Amino acid sequence: MSTTTTRGVASPAPAKVSKDRSRRGLGASSTLNFWLFTGPFLMGLVIFVFVPIGWSVWLSFFEARFTVTPSEFVGFENYRQILTDTDFRNSLVTFTVFAAFIVPATWAMSLGLALLVNRLRFMRAFFRSVFFLPTAVSYVAASLIWKMSLFNGVRFGLANTVLGWFGIDNIAWLAVPDPPWYWLVIVTVRLWLQSGFYMILFLAALQNIPRELYEAAAIDGAKPGWQTFRYITLPQLRATSTAVILLLLIAAYQAFDEFFNLLAKATWGQPPLVELYKMALGENQNYGVGSAGAVVLTLLICVVTLFQGKLMGFGRGEESK
Repeated sequence: MSTTTTRGVASPAPAKVSKDRSRRGLGASSTLNFWLFTGPFLMGLVIFVFVPIGWSVWLSFFEARFTVTPSEFVGFENYRQILTDTDFRNSLVTFTVFAAFIVPATWAMSLGLALLVNRLRFMRAFFRSVFFLPTAVSYVAASLIWKMSLFNGVRFGLANTVLGWFGIDNIAWLAVPDPPWYWLVIVTVRLWLQSGFYMILFLAALQNIPRELYEAAAIDGAKPGWQTFRYITLPQLRATSTAVILLLLIAAYQAFDEFFNLLAKATWGQPPLVELYKMALGENQNYGVGSAGAVVLTLLICVVTLFQGKLMGFGRGEESK
């Protein structure tokens, strides 16, 4: 140990602070903070997501009628029953029709609103908030407003009142499947509820496009409007568009509230989740078949999502495009 001399008396030099000890203390503190912030979320994720999923998969292999603790193993019988069920297969057709309407319509409307708001020079925050506000409304409340006020089948509904001004008779929007006017009600309520959220995503992407690209295009002779939108704006929004389409497809598969509240006890036009709800929580309470249907629907969502992402190049870097 080195020493220093003061008036001929040797004394030990002051000890240096250990850097390793301080680093270990900092690392322990960071780990503790990490678990304090993420622990409750992870606990909720395990209890309310992973455990129910695992329990559903387990139930799908048992005869689980009126009980969630079955003992009779039936293998893939529940899967055979759900895949041969006519109502469930028809519900998949309903989803296909619903997705064919809602996905492109929501994508186009969200992008259009984002382009309009992005061009504003004043009150941009106001209009952004106005268009985003419907996302805070409950699907149940919005469905009841659409059913009882806007598209009521009697002459007091707003839609029939407007049609009456032009001499058009009342339309039973939700009472009959032919013609399928109920699609107009279901698609419009979801458009109103969802467009604001995806508008925010497109608006953030638009604001990240470098202005130099538009300036260079103007120098090269590109006309503002359709040309700049087609060759500059739209390609720059490819990643956001892909993410929006994937989210819309998943949300379409999970459609439940508006169908359940608008069509009530109708036997037509029901999506997969409504059919699974009837199987698992209806009169028979067949949790095994309902769980098998949920597993099938989950796998179908995964396959469609992966295929759509692969088709649109989701996750690829710029250099591989």
